[in-house]
Amino acid sequence: MPKKFKGENSKAAEAKARKNAREQEAADRAEKERLDELWKDDDKHIARKLQRKDDKEKKRVEQLERKKELQQLHEQEMDSIKGAKAHAAKVTRAQILENQERLAAAAEAAKIKSQLSHDEVPLEENVNRIEVEGTEARNVDEAISALSVSSDPQLDRHPEKRVKAAYTDFEATRLPVLKQENPNMRLSQLKQILKKEWMKSPENPLNQRSAAFNEKR
Repeated sequence: MPKKFKGENSKAAEAKARKNAREQEAADRAEKERLDELWKDDDKHIARKLQRKDDKEKKRVEQLERKKELQQLHEQEMDSIKGAKAHAAKVTRAQILENQERLAAAAEAAKIKSQLSHDEVPLEENVNRIEVEGTEARNVDEAISALSVSSDPQLDRHPEKRVKAAYTDFEATRLPVLKQENPNMRLSQLKQILKKEWMKSPENPLNQRSAAFNEKR
């Protein structure tokens, strides 16, 4: 059996040692890579957890802000509704008073118109009266006076035709004065006073005719 040389054993041992070293180095490198991957996974997991937490906090803050905004909008809407109701109530009261005055004025105007129109309604002929050119007389003296009136061109034989226009002018002049003299009176009350003054006013064509007729007599 041949003998083994010590030099050969030494070379084999060195080769084996180098091989083992390479294998160990590869193993260490693989382990390091494995650990690095684990750390990367942990970092991603932690980052995802932090991101979810941050998103959750942002969502909570947004919900609080949205809730606060809705509350403010609700309060503003309620304030506007209250203001609108108060304004509507004031307008309604003002309209009621205005409508009442308008109705009273219309009723008074209709009443005056009815009374004025009554003077224009033709009556049934009375055999006891004599009419001379629109002037009526119930006896001989009045007939003579009527003839005198009809012969005078300065006398107005049909004043009722000017009553409406004359009353309008009279109202335009006197009503503001009555309002100033009686600020607490309603329009209907002022109209009643105006009507009484009109019935006695010399601006009333009917009163002018009566005065002229009496002067001629």
